[in-house]
Amino acid sequence: MSLLNTITSPVDLKSLSDNQLADLCSELRTFIIQELNISGGHFGANLGTVELTVALHAVFDSPEDHLVWDVGHQAYSHKVLTGRRNQLHTIRQKNGLSGFPKRSESPHDAFGVAHSSTSISAALGMSCAAKLQASNRHCIAIIGDGALTAGMAYEALNHAGDLKADMLVILNDNDMSISHNVGAMSKYLTRLLSSKFYTGIKNSSKKVLKIIPPMLELAKRTEEHMKGMVAPGTLFEELGFNYLGPIDGHDLPTLLATLRNIKRMSGPQFLHVVTTKGKGFAPAEADPIKYHFVNPGYLQALEANAPLSKPIPLTYSQIFGAWLCFMAARDPLLVAITPAMREGSGMVEYSQQFPERYFDVAIAEQHALTLAAGMACDGLKPVVAIYSTFLQRAYDQLIHDICLQDLPILLALDRAGLVGADGATHAGSFDLSFLRCIPNIVIMAPSDENECWHLLNTGFAHKGPVAIRYPRGSGIGATIDRDFCIYPLGKSNIKHTGTKIAILAFGSMVAPALAAGSELNATVVDMRFIKPLDTVLIDTLLDDHPYFVTVEENAVMGGAGSAVNEYLAAIGACKKMLNLGLSDQFVDHATPAQQLSDEGLDKAGILERIRAFILC
Repeated sequence: MSLLNTITSPVDLKSLSDNQLADLCSELRTFIIQELNISGGHFGANLGTVELTVALHAVFDSPEDHLVWDVGHQAYSHKVLTGRRNQLHTIRQKNGLSGFPKRSESPHDAFGVAHSSTSISAALGMSCAAKLQASNRHCIAIIGDGALTAGMAYEALNHAGDLKADMLVILNDNDMSISHNVGAMSKYLTRLLSSKFYTGIKNSSKKVLKIIPPMLELAKRTEEHMKGMVAPGTLFEELGFNYLGPIDGHDLPTLLATLRNIKRMSGPQFLHVVTTKGKGFAPAEADPIKYHFVNPGYLQALEANAPLSKPIPLTYSQIFGAWLCFMAARDPLLVAITPAMREGSGMVEYSQQFPERYFDVAIAEQHALTLAAGMACDGLKPVVAIYSTFLQRAYDQLIHDICLQDLPILLALDRAGLVGADGATHAGSFDLSFLRCIPNIVIMAPSDENECWHLLNTGFAHKGPVAIRYPRGSGIGATIDRDFCIYPLGKSNIKHTGTKIAILAFGSMVAPALAAGSELNATVVDMRFIKPLDTVLIDTLLDDHPYFVTVEENAVMGGAGSAVNEYLAAIGACKKMLNLGLSDQFVDHATPAQQLSDEGLDKAGILERIRAFILC
C-alpha cells in the first residue's frame, strides 16, 4: 500500500520509521511530478524541498508549531502532507487550492505569503507572541537564498538576534554546491554542534570561564574561527544566531537528526540547507529556470520533444524587452534595472546585448528605485522594470527619492491589473490609485501592443518621472510600428463616435469597452493617460453626452475613474457617472477571463452594467 495515501495530516508521519520517511519522500516527489502534469504549477522549487518538508513535519507539530514558507513556491509538499493531497490537481484554478500558503485555506498555513522575504519577520512575530503567551510552540521560517537578498530579511535577523528569540530560520540554498569532502565534514560538525553533548559542554564551559573573562573571550573567538573554517556562518553568528550547516537538504537522515537536536535548543537558530531545484527530475535539474513553472501536459510535451507550452502572441513583457534593446541602441545613456525579474520582465536579450548597462539588484525593490534616482541625478536615463505588485514595496522611495526630486525615470509596470492563477498576491490592482496622488508623475496605460511601444517612447522622452502600466500576457495582436513616434502628453484617442454615452476606457479595458460601446452606439475613448488627464476632450463631450462611464482594470476606489469624477466635480459639471473597475475585494485565483467576468469587466459585464445604469 502506498505510504502517501495513509497520510491525512502531519501526525501520521510520527509513526513512520526513518526508512519509511525516505520511502515517503520518493512517493511524494513522484506524486508532484504526476499531479502537475494535470494542473501545471511551480515545479522546480517544489521538487527541491521534498525531504526538507517531510523532515519538518516529522519532527515538529504543525499547526501548533508554525511553519512559515517564504514566497511559497516550494510549499506544494506541505499542502499534500497537511490534508490537501486530493486537491493538488486543482492548484491555481478557480475555487481550487491557492498556489501559495493561505491562512484561510488551512490551519497549517501559518502565514499568508507570495511576496519575497517576509518569513523571518512573521516567524519572529509569532515567537514574540509565544513568549508573551507562555507557549512552547516552535516558530520556523524557511527562506530561499534568493529571498535572503532583500533587506527586510536582514532587518528581521538583526531584530531576532537582539531579542534572543526562540526561533529557527532555515536557509534553503539551491544555488550553491557542496563538495563531498567539505559536505561530509560539515555534516559531521552540524550534527555535533547541534547535539546535547556539545551544547551542554558549551554552556557549562561558559559558566566556568566567566570567572576568567579573558579565557571566556578566547574560547568564544576560537569557536568562531573553527566554525568559520568549515561553515560560512560568520555573518549569522554576528547577528546573534547559532549557525548550523551547510548540510545536504536531500540527506534525510542528517536532516532529521539535525532538526531533532535543534528542537531541544533555545534562542535563535540558523540552519543552512543546500538543495537542488528540480531534484529527481533530470530535465529540471539541468534547466531550473525553464522548469520553474510547468503547464499541464508537460510530460507529454517532453516525451514528444515539443515545447513546454504552446506558442502565444507576443506578450507585453516581450514588447518591453524588444523596445528596451531598440532604445538602448539609440541612446547610450539608457540603463535598465530589475529587482530579480529578468526573465519575467522580458530583459534577457537586453542583458546579453548591453551587460554594462544592465543592473539586477536582486530582490530589493527599495534599492532599485533609489539606485535609479542616483543614476538619474548624474545624467543617466534609468528604466526600472518592476511588477506592479512589487512596486508597492518601494512606495517611500518612489515618493521621496524620485518624484519629490522630479527625476527622469521610466517605471515599466508589468502585471498591472489581474494576473490569473497567481491570484490576489500578485495582482497589480492598486497602482493607479497609489500613483495618482503623487505630484510630478505621469501615468500611462496602453490599449494594445503598438500603443505600448509608442507610450514607452513617450515616457522615455519625458523629463520627469513616468509610470507605464501594462497587463500580464498578450494583447489584442496589434501590429507594432517599431519607430520613435511620441504621443502628445495627456492626449487621448477616440475609438468610436456615438451619442449620449461617453465611455472613457483605460489601458487593457479599451478592447472590451469598445466591443460593448459599439453595440450601444456610445462614444468610446482610449484615454491613454491617467495623469495628466485629457480634460480638453472631456470638455468636448459634456454637451451631448449625458451619461459618462469609466472603465479600468484597477481598484475603482481612487483609480482613473475617480480622476474623471474629481475633474467633473471641480468644474461643476453634473453628469450621471458610472465607474467600472475592480471591486473592493481581493480577487482570488482563476483564469484571467474568469476573473474579468466575475468583476463585470468583460464585454457582457460592461454591457449589462451600462444598460442597468441608463435605466435607473
